[in-house]
Amino acid sequence: MKRFNYKAREKTTGKVIKGSIQAEDEHTAGKLLVEQGYIPDSIEDEKVGNFLTKAQNKIKSKDRIMFTRQFATLVGAGLPLSASLRTVSEQTASKGMKAVIEEITAMVEAGKSLHEAIEKHPDVFNKIYIALIAAGEMSGTLDVALKRLADQEEKDDAMMSKIKGAMIYPAIILVVIIAVLAFMMVMVVPEVEKLYHDMGEELPGLTQFLVGLTNFFGQFWWLVFLIVGGLVAGAMSFAKTPNGKKIMDNFKLHAPLFGKLFQKLYVSRFARTSEMMLATGVAMIDSVQIASESTSNSVVEEEFLKSIEILKSGKPLSEALKEREYMLPLVHQMASIGEESGKIDEMLGKAAQVYESELDEQIAGISTLIEPILMVLMAGLIGVVVGGTLLPIYSLVSAV
Repeated sequence: MKRFNYKAREKTTGKVIKGSIQAEDEHTAGKLLVEQGYIPDSIEDEKVGNFLTKAQNKIKSKDRIMFTRQFATLVGAGLPLSASLRTVSEQTASKGMKAVIEEITAMVEAGKSLHEAIEKHPDVFNKIYIALIAAGEMSGTLDVALKRLADQEEKDDAMMSKIKGAMIYPAIILVVIIAVLAFMMVMVVPEVEKLYHDMGEELPGLTQFLVGLTNFFGQFWWLVFLIVGGLVAGAMSFAKTPNGKKIMDNFKLHAPLFGKLFQKLYVSRFARTSEMMLATGVAMIDSVQIASESTSNSVVEEEFLKSIEILKSGKPLSEALKEREYMLPLVHQMASIGEESGKIDEMLGKAAQVYESELDEQIAGISTLIEPILMVLMAGLIGVVVGGTLLPIYSLVSAV
């Protein structure tokens, strides 16, 4: 899908408007504008902007959460869809989000349903969002669906922020380690070599190694950056391929310290999404399919999707989930209780809540777990450099 900038006039009022629209080509963009009640004056392929422009137009998760929350409040207050959308658009600071809302508003005013309008923006609204909006429209509980979406997106955003926050301290420690090592190698090691050379003494083995390493980086730093940059770029490109993504997703599930954390994250997403879907009236099979996709892990998704065939055979959800790898036991246990009580959505929500609470505790302890490992690493590396620089100097001084 390409994005086109357009200038058009409203058929009824003749008012000139400008905006952007996503379409396969210019002709399709023109047809969409006509369907929305506009007469196109000009349609141009959006040029690739500079870095600053892209950054300004990028839609963040917080922009979508704010839109959803404000939209839910206005719809719940009884305002018509188009009026609610226009009000939210006026209050939106994000240029990218504002353009998307304006397109959705135009399509709704042209007679399209809300979920059909947001389907045109898969890069902003995922399948969960679209399915819940569709279910809310069909059941007449759109405001409830929007509130559920806003709540869940806020929880997901808060969880990811906690995970990123927990990694900040270890990242700072690693930067400090690299900076200290770089200083020692660049400023201290050459002076030690010069001192030994002036005194006609032979360098100790460890010091010779450090001198050789320093000289190599001094002469071939560009080659090191080239190799590292190439490896990083290659790894990132490979990670985007189906096989690469599967390898990375599998690694996340078995990584030391983080494997269980990721598993709980995926299971809590599955349970929470299933709860939202079922509570809004989405069919069981559709709920499980979308909930499996919501895990954002291809390995887990493939495993959880196997439960759909069991559901089609007439067995309950608790049995379908029981034998699934990576599915934690509380989910199918709570699903079984929910099936007996007729409140399966609530029970899945409680299971999600348990794992979300455990995740909070584990994330809070990540820095505590990693800190001693980093301290030992720092002490070891700095010890090697000190052993190859300061100790030989002390030896020389003692000999004199």
